[in-house]
Amino acid sequence: MSRLTPRRPALALGVLISLFAFAFGPASASARKARAAGLPRVPQGFVGMVIDGPVFPDGHGNVDLAHQLDVMVASGVQTLRATFDWRAAQPYEDWSGVPESQRSQFEGAGGLPTRFGPIDRLVGLAAQRGLTVLPVILNAPEWDAEHHSGAIVDLPKSDYWYANFAQTLVRRYGPGGDFWRLHPEVPKVPIHMWQLWNEPSIIAFWPVQPFAARYVALLRATRQAIKRVDPGAKIVLAGLANYSWIDLHRIYNVRGARGLFDVVAIHPYTRRPQGVITILSYVRQVMNQAGDSRKPILADEVSWPSSLGKTFHNTGYDFATTESGQARNLAAVLPLLDRARRRLRLLGFYYYTWAALERRNALAFEFAGLFRFSSGRFVAKPAYGVFRRGALAMEGCRQKGAVATRCLRRG
Repeated sequence: MSRLTPRRPALALGVLISLFAFAFGPASASARKARAAGLPRVPQGFVGMVIDGPVFPDGHGNVDLAHQLDVMVASGVQTLRATFDWRAAQPYEDWSGVPESQRSQFEGAGGLPTRFGPIDRLVGLAAQRGLTVLPVILNAPEWDAEHHSGAIVDLPKSDYWYANFAQTLVRRYGPGGDFWRLHPEVPKVPIHMWQLWNEPSIIAFWPVQPFAARYVALLRATRQAIKRVDPGAKIVLAGLANYSWIDLHRIYNVRGARGLFDVVAIHPYTRRPQGVITILSYVRQVMNQAGDSRKPILADEVSWPSSLGKTFHNTGYDFATTESGQARNLAAVLPLLDRARRRLRLLGFYYYTWAALERRNALAFEFAGLFRFSSGRFVAKPAYGVFRRGALAMEGCRQKGAVATRCLRRG
């Protein structure tokens, strides 16, 4: 995600590919008939985009978020993945700590002063465009933070307050949420899926390792809190990177963990496009062995940074490439994801990321955007055109309408 953190080296996928066989047969008869009839090739919500800085949150007011979402819709994006930062939303433990100059930004929610403004804006603009949102609930506020050296987010001291914040979000943006009542002019596109934390197997996001037992405890408390408000909500496991199938196995080994999540999320970062399917296949194998063959997978971060020659900080991966290499990899992986969708029970994918700053010698992930944000302008890279063509082709669409659910011209 956006913090662009050091990650441990990934296993050489040339070795993995030799260990695992793939079966990519021809399209099914039903798929061929659907395409002949001009019907979408993938279900609505399959094509996603991660948005983070500088797009969201935009702390300096430099980005026209509405316009960027319009461009995303035109490019085939159907769903957004974004961090709902707990620290930013509930920075004060009680009203006595809120500065007088900031009080108008807050309202009482979940027993705490809460700043919904930036999230309200994103959810509202997304709903107007038919975009669904997958929130990643992350980062403890100072008053409930457990500080550790080397971490870029803070763990909560207690599971209770993290779960309380998640429940507050469901009460705001879920099917019966206050946001929809307070904004009747906005089409109701409630949030149904909630992702609890990010990359807990990595020290930068979860500095106390091994992570599994403590993460599962947080998962348990938060699932219960969410389900009390919205019994139909889906809980998405924190995205797992690197040796994701091994870390997923560690989660399954914690007693009761299997019943605490509805979707497995994977960050299949690797050098070659085929390696993305390799990683997802290993994950599916672990899930099947655990009795979760019917549970879906989200590839919630798929990416290649065009960082070659621009930084030495490649975060332990052998995946740095050029802008043309980034475009080639993206062109190759999209049809692979489409073809493997049913076999892997792949719910969807999110490209990481829409835009990034690309500061020289920054970490590699700062070069992963489809756009380079420079001097207040979004400059498209070759990968953007590839993504747009590939996403629209996946959806059987030549031109999108004003909302993500509408195709003006079928392809």
